[in-house]
This record gives sequence, structure tokens and C-alpha cells, in this order.
Amino acid sequence: MIRKFATVPRLRVALGLILATILAGATTVRAQQTSTQQPADQPAAQQPTAPAPAPSPVQQQPATQPAGVQEASPEDIGPSHKIKVKGYKNWTFNAGGGASLTNGNTANFVRGGGGVVAAGVARNYSKYFGLRLDFQWDNLPLRDSALFQAQAPGANSHVYSLSLDPIINIPATRTWGGYILGGPSYYHRSGKLDSSTAIPGSACNPFFGWWGSCSSVSLPINGSFLKSSQNEFGENFGFGLTHKISDRFELYAEFRDLHGKNNTVTTDLRPITIGVRW
Repeated sequence: MIRKFATVPRLRVALGLILATILAGATTVRAQQTSTQQPADQPAAQQPTAPAPAPSPVQQQPATQPAGVQEASPEDIGPSHKIKVKGYKNWTFNAGGGASLTNGNTANFVRGGGGVVAAGVARNYSKYFGLRLDFQWDNLPLRDSALFQAQAPGANSHVYSLSLDPIINIPATRTWGGYILGGPSYYHRSGKLDSSTAIPGSACNPFFGWWGSCSSVSLPINGSFLKSSQNEFGENFGFGLTHKISDRFELYAEFRDLHGKNNTVTTDLRPITIGVRW
């Protein structure tokens, strides 16, 4: 009996030791796991969170077009090159008036200051070059010395001219410019003496030679020397200045040198004209 009771305490002591050993081992394992995991988790908790990167402009999606709106195609937009605006007109017209200065043999019989009426049209092939056709009327007032040689109290005389000239335009600024022209011309000069006491068949003097009524060396017997009419061919040369006063009109001032000839008879004038071009 005593041996039986002695065996029971020993068994309890053994069981207590086993249980204590198990608890001690579990505590040790848990402590090792805690010490192992804490360094790995702690930096992760202390690491600051980086802000999200902003979207790149290249990666941004285009704005959504409104419904029903289509993008224009190159065919709808048209050609990309710009249309050049011409800096000149295909046709220009001019009209003006002024007075003539005489030159050459004409100055011996005609005084300066005779009236001038002119009109013309130009076909421009570029900003700088064109072809101009001009019609002009020049009055030729006879000098008193010429009337004395004609033995006439008075007279009237004039010349019609037609010229076809190449014209070179010279733009200087937006409002100022110039031009040069010259070419062949046709002249028709005519006149009439009021009366004359000259004797038909008498010798011609220098005036009647320029007047154009001497057939040879004497005045016509029929008295036709009271009238004069002759055609002359020659040339002209001139230049002008222009000033733009609006998008359509410009003023011009022009000087020309006219020369016509028929056998030994000549007509020389230097008209100065002021007018308008459009």
C-alpha cells in the first residue's frame, strides 16, 4: 500500500516536468519568431509613401470630341499654299491736260504754252512692264513773226498724235512711283490762215516751207496755201511721276519729247501733262 502511494506522486512530478518542458519550448519558439519578423516589418511601416507620378503630356488621352463633330480632312481645308495677290492691274487708263514747249524748227513759228489734251490705255504684263497706247491733241499758237511772214491777221494750228510705247514702271514706295516710255509715233498736223495778202505763185518764205503749202519753191497758184495738212511719222520719249491717292486712282505728271518728220518738214514739241490714272 505504501509502495502504491509512493508511485503516484512520482507520476505527477513526471507529468509536471513534461508539461513545463513543452510550455518552455513553445515560449522559446514564439520569442524567436517575434524577433525574426519584427525587423522585416518595422522598416516597411516606417518607409514613407512616394506620391504617384503625374501623367506624361505624351501619355495624356486627347479630349473627346463632341458627338456629331468630325475632324476636317485636308481635302476640306484646301491647299496649304497661299494665293499670291497681284500687285498690278491688267489694264490702266489715263487722262490729263497741260501745255507744250516748242523745240527745233517748230520753235521759230510756234510759241510755247499751247494747250494739251491727252488720253491713253496701257496693257500691263507685270508690275514693271506694259504696253501703252496714247492719243494727244496739241494746240500750236503761231508767233507774231510767223503771222507777219504769212501776211495773215490770225490763224489756228494744231497736231494730233498717236503713239504706241513700251512702258517701264518703277515703284519707289507704296504711294510714289515713276515710269519711262518711248516708241514710234504718228502725227497729223493741220492749220488754217484767217486770210493772207500773199500773192499766189510768189516765192515761198521759211514759214510757208514749215507750213507745208509750198509744192516746190513758190506758193500754189490756186491759193490753197491758206490751209495746211500733212502727215508725219516719228518717235517720242518721255517719263513721269505718280502719286497714289486711293486704292483705285493716282495722280501723274509727265514730260515728253515728240518729233515728227515729212521730207524736210518737222514738228517738235515737248508737252507737259498732269492727269489721273486708274
